[in-house]
Amino acid sequence: MAGTATVTFFHHSGFSVEIQDTLLVFDYWRGENNELPKAAQLKNQELEKYKQILIFVTHDHEDHFDEAIYALDHEKLPITYVVSDDLPIGKRGKRMKAGETLKIGETEIRAFDSTDKGVSFYVTVGSMHVFHAGDLNLWHWREESTLREIAQAENAYYEAVRPIERLPIDIAMFPVDPRMGGLFDAGANHFIMAVKPRLFIPMHWQGRPEVALDFARRGRTKYTETLALTKPRERAELAFTEHELRIHVFTLAPDAFKEQEPEPEVPLETAYAPGDPFSDTDLPVKL
Repeated sequence: MAGTATVTFFHHSGFSVEIQDTLLVFDYWRGENNELPKAAQLKNQELEKYKQILIFVTHDHEDHFDEAIYALDHEKLPITYVVSDDLPIGKRGKRMKAGETLKIGETEIRAFDSTDKGVSFYVTVGSMHVFHAGDLNLWHWREESTLREIAQAENAYYEAVRPIERLPIDIAMFPVDPRMGGLFDAGANHFIMAVKPRLFIPMHWQGRPEVALDFARRGRTKYTETLALTKPRERAELAFTEHELRIHVFTLAPDAFKEQEPEPEVPLETAYAPGDPFSDTDLPVKL
């Protein structure tokens, strides 16, 4: 689909996606020890420009759900919380379970299954389709699991992904968790091959940015571009056409996290259109 969007990374599996005057925030978390610098955290004043703000929580694991989302000024700001039905009763939000559809304004939300707790979210804003996997993944430990456990994990994962394969996805955020050891990226690789999102962004990489960067470098295909966002508030401005995706990536300068300093932005890349999977190869040959 044609359209524009801006994706901003916060921490772990936390992202925002800006599409026109709508802001989607997924699984915002400041970290177990507040690894997300205070200057990079969500603030009320930056949200005032949006006509619609949807804050999603895929499940109640502490690394996907942060009470700080409720400290935002939801009385004055156009915030709607959309949460999985496994969150404790009393947590604010429109609750969803797998298989349900919800429409808020012109935005349509579909909840899909997970292979862990909660749900994954598929969100349509205008012509753009965004998918956040939550903890949907092919969870297995090849060095520790039995063959039967591995087969069960694979079957559960393939069953959960099958309904998503029919959907167009412009932006997908999906776990690449190195704790699983060998074949830790099997779920991500299958998702790219089966679903073919136009842009795949690895998440949940356990504080190891080199894992995300390496996967992004080698994971792209003819149909899917891959991009790693690994620094707090690093953002990608995306422009989709029918046959091309153009990306500008920006990161904050190191002194941006000093409270008294402004937050200058430094372009990391001008733009590129994917197509040649070896365009950034490390192979010692000339192509």
